[in-house]
Amino acid sequence: MIALRTPRRPTHRAATLPALGALVVITLASGCGPDDLAADGDSTSGGTNGGAQSAEGFGVSPLDNPDGTKPGLAPLTSDADRAAARQLIEKVATKGRGPKTGYERDKFGYAWKDGVDGIPLARNGCDTRNDLLARDGKDIEHKAGSDCIVMAMTLQDPYTGETIDWRKQRATKVQIDHVMPLSYDWQMGAARWNESKREQIANDPLNLLPVDGPANNAKRDSGPASWLPPYKPIRCSYAVRFAQVSLKYDLPVTTADKRAMLAQCGG
Repeated sequence: MIALRTPRRPTHRAATLPALGALVVITLASGCGPDDLAADGDSTSGGTNGGAQSAEGFGVSPLDNPDGTKPGLAPLTSDADRAAARQLIEKVATKGRGPKTGYERDKFGYAWKDGVDGIPLARNGCDTRNDLLARDGKDIEHKAGSDCIVMAMTLQDPYTGETIDWRKQRATKVQIDHVMPLSYDWQMGAARWNESKREQIANDPLNLLPVDGPANNAKRDSGPASWLPPYKPIRCSYAVRFAQVSLKYDLPVTTADKRAMLAQCGG
C-alpha cells in the first residue's frame, strides 16, 4: 500500500454522476488492463447494443474534460457537439502502424504508479487505479482506515451502457482501460520515447476509463477501426477521447482508425 504523502483531493472523491451509478474495478490483483492480462491480438468490432438507455449518468462530455480529471464519458448528441468533435479529430495525424517488436507492459513502468510527474492526480498518496475508481464511481466505500482503497462502488459503464455494482471480491468485473492502448502507442511512436514519457501516458487520467471487464478484454490493443464500444451512443465520445490522447502525446493513428473516428461523429 502506498503511504499517504499529501492530503487527498475531496473534489475527486465526490463523484458528480447522477443516480444511474455504476461500478467499476480493475482487473487482476495488480489491477491491470488487457495489456497485462494476455498477449495483445486482434478483435472484432463492438456489438450492436445501441439500446434506448438514457444518456444520463455517464459523467462529463469529453469536450468539457480536456485533462481527464472530471468523471466519466458522456455521449455527444447535439449537432454542435458532434461538429466540434469532428473538428478535433481532423487534427489527428496519420501513419502506418509500426511493428510491435520489443513491446512489454513494463516498458511503461509498473502498473498504476502514483509517483509520475507531469500528469493530473499524481503524487497524491493514492495509486492511479484507485484514483480512477474514485473519479468515475458512485456510492464509493473505502477500506476501513483508508481514503484511497476502493472496496465497493457502482459505475455507469460507458462501453456497455450498463450499471455495474462492484465489490473488490469481484475485481475482474471492472478494469481500467487505456483508451489508446499501450501496445498501440508503442507501434505509433512510443517505442522511441524515454520511460518517463511512457509512464505518463500509462497513468494519465485522460487515457484511462474504468469499464466493463469483458468489453475491455474484447478490445485488447485494437484501434477504432477494429473495435468500438458496444454501446453505440458513446462511440463519438470514445473517438474524441482517443483523439485527445493522440493530440496530447503527438501520436498519430492509422488512416483507417481516423476514418472510423470521424464516422462515429457523423463525418
